[in-house]
Amino acid sequence: MSIDQLKATISKKGGLSQANRFNVMFTPPQGSLLNSDPATLIGGLASGGGLSNIVNDPRDISLLAESVNLPSSQITTLDHIAERQSVKIPYAVIQEEVTMTFLLTNDYYIKNLFDKWGQSIIDLETYRVAYKKDIVTDVVIQQLNKQNIPIYGVKLENAFPTTIGGVALSNETADTPNKLTVTFSYDKYIVEDGLTSAISGAGAALGL
Repeated sequence: MSIDQLKATISKKGGLSQANRFNVMFTPPQGSLLNSDPATLIGGLASGGGLSNIVNDPRDISLLAESVNLPSSQITTLDHIAERQSVKIPYAVIQEEVTMTFLLTNDYYIKNLFDKWGQSIIDLETYRVAYKKDIVTDVVIQQLNKQNIPIYGVKLENAFPTTIGGVALSNETADTPNKLTVTFSYDKYIVEDGLTSAISGAGAALGL
């Protein structure tokens, strides 16, 4: 196999996919297009954000997502002795959690979003746990091509944050943007083609 053959194969298939071409879309269960949270509005005004925070732009989450991993899965097996030889028998699938890292803006938009979501799952005053149906949402992750068109996607059904990471503050990291890492659990993920993922992504962004 020659370099020319490899280049021809890559060209025939539209080039190599790029790790920095992706979208993440979801709306928290309590989210809406109209921002009715006074603390967020006041924080936005104090940080110089103006009145733009009155309306939540569904694209903000995707733009602030610095990294995300497509979910992995593991097929679990049992050893079965058949005709003097041990063979593997599949019996279940384990789908790994998904971790995302977000950039934090001066109004702490992403941090406030996940703090509010986490508090809706477990009330820290009463320690009451909410019904699962009230705290989950679908999360859509897309791989994009160079024209920013989805070519592959996965939908995490009934996802919710299980780990909301800490934010490290230090005098030694001047001019370094703060970041927040969040880990999601979900019921299952569904693989989607580009068109189906585009439709799912629009629904996830609008909370539909």
